[in-house]
Amino acid sequence: MTAATLAAPSGVWRREVIAELKRTSRLPQFLLPTVLTPAAFFGLFSMAVARSPSPAYVAAMLAGYGVFAATGPALFGFGAGVAMEREQGLIELKRVSPMPAGAYVVAKLAATIMTTAIALILIDALALVAGVRLSAAIWARLTILHLAAAIPFALIGFGVGMRMSGKGAVAIANALFLGGSVLGGLWIPSSVLPGWMRTLGEVTPSYHLSQLARAIMGAETIGSPVAHAAAVAAITLAGAVWAWSGWRRSPA
Repeated sequence: MTAATLAAPSGVWRREVIAELKRTSRLPQFLLPTVLTPAAFFGLFSMAVARSPSPAYVAAMLAGYGVFAATGPALFGFGAGVAMEREQGLIELKRVSPMPAGAYVVAKLAATIMTTAIALILIDALALVAGVRLSAAIWARLTILHLAAAIPFALIGFGVGMRMSGKGAVAIANALFLGGSVLGGLWIPSSVLPGWMRTLGEVTPSYHLSQLARAIMGAETIGSPVAHAAAVAAITLAGAVWAWSGWRRSPA
């Protein structure tokens, strides 16, 4: 790292973000599954299984699958990815370097949002093929929500990655990924799930984010958008505390 770079903090952040984006793009074993799986599930459950689905039905399903597109990159990129880098000593190396700790997290988040954006492009393209037509304002609000959905999952994943071994973090990420998707109503609307599953789902960010997305689409929702937004804010704050305490307590 040059003296000029050290003298310009913004340069450190920018270089770290660019390096992480390049690294992620060179990992097809991570990029392809996290990008293709949401589109494949969306096409299967929203268009293939349902016979002659209406555009309104596909649009309502799009709300949940956009959140689903953000969960994989966030939980695996932060959870499993951070745990493996910690085991390799990379995080310890970054800690003793002059690089701000926040630059590492921001770079990871930038890579997560990039991966989520690619997955969303595929899902939105399938929705257009199915006849979904939304106004530019609704598309914009929905996209912003779906991209922002990565934040609470990333914080939760980061806390896991700073506490667990690589193998353990993969297992936890899988459990949160699949469990949150089912209980949160991302694959099947929460309104058709049994009551006990909806109750469990209410503690997941997936549930509240999908309800907010459905509200943006004008689809039927459970509860008020204000309550769901407050729940997401509370979960995000708790995730931030979980992530920060994991960073502070981890020796490497």
